[in-house]
Amino acid sequence: MRILEFIFWISLFIIFYTYLGYGILLYLLVKIKECFRRTVIPEQEGGLPEVTLFIAAYNEEAVVAEKMNNTLSLDYPKDKLRIMWVTDGSNDRTGELLSAYPGVDVLHQPQRSGKTAALNRGMAYVHTPIVVFTDANTMINREALREIVACFRDKKVGCVAGEKRIAVQDKDAAAAGGEGIYWKYESCLKSLDSRLYTAVGAAGELFAVRRELFEEMENNTLLDDFILSLRIAGKGYKIAYCDAAYAVESGSADMHEEEKRKVRIAAGGLQSIMRLRYLLNPFRYGMLTFQYVSHRVLRWSLTPILLFLLFPVNIILALGTGSFIYWLLLVLQCLFYISGLWGYYLSTKSIKNKFLFIPYYFLFMNVNVIRGFFYLRKKRGTGVWEKAKRNS
Repeated sequence: MRILEFIFWISLFIIFYTYLGYGILLYLLVKIKECFRRTVIPEQEGGLPEVTLFIAAYNEEAVVAEKMNNTLSLDYPKDKLRIMWVTDGSNDRTGELLSAYPGVDVLHQPQRSGKTAALNRGMAYVHTPIVVFTDANTMINREALREIVACFRDKKVGCVAGEKRIAVQDKDAAAAGGEGIYWKYESCLKSLDSRLYTAVGAAGELFAVRRELFEEMENNTLLDDFILSLRIAGKGYKIAYCDAAYAVESGSADMHEEEKRKVRIAAGGLQSIMRLRYLLNPFRYGMLTFQYVSHRVLRWSLTPILLFLLFPVNIILALGTGSFIYWLLLVLQCLFYISGLWGYYLSTKSIKNKFLFIPYYFLFMNVNVIRGFFYLRKKRGTGVWEKAKRNS
């Protein structure tokens, strides 16, 4: 029984630390740091640098016009902005529609090899010092490029992560609502991470790197944005988080479509842990290792297993010891799971309840982390996946 009690309390601590404790500790560490040290960003030397806006696309004819209108409205000197689309395997009218825009470079490849392969191929044609990656179905704010470029004034910054925002409408259901809540919390953690030392990864909807630091990735990489940004951090550079540069996209059309995304992201997380295992050495990477393990590794590996192990262990301890604390924790767990199941039921009836979306989406994410392991084994040799449908 003592062994089970040890497993229970260690598991409970790790679960709490992963989802709440790290955020609390991070906040305190940032406040302590900023009490003693003020970050000073140097003034811009010379004019604005040339920038390539890089858009990897697959069958995006439905959003080409909106994306190009958004791109052409960006507040950045036209003579210093290069627009590049890499259409990997597109067999719709994406290329035809793009041909109507003079000055836009389109690199088309008939066969579909996946987004990472498209990035590797397209980067051979990028010669500007800064490259900004964005998705075809996300719209970025007018000042985004200037804000991103400003972050690169710090020579220690090798990558800049923009903010991802989910456009949640009143008619949206649990998928968009849960995703929106998740990204608000995630954005808060990224900001604190960046203020402490470095953000831990970037979202592919909007991020930028110094061209010289780009490193070709394995074509079957599932989370290209994460792998690329963390490898840059592993070289001693920082990932700056810039909430003044943001990308807006619609939430997933429904929970089935959101499930596709979460399973693939979880599989990519596990793949990333294996490929970035050298970052787990705290003697070499110090603060980066601490942030990487706390913010990412635990979420994608140990914690989801401990979360679902906690319930049966709690039952055994409550029945075996009769202790009030174990019965209380068991009741709280039951209420949490019931809330999650009720949130699921309401989502099937298209009834909105933001309070119940939180436990539902939380459980939904963790179940899909475990499913991601099997997805990774199935998709081991390819970086191609089925796109999740978004709300229109």
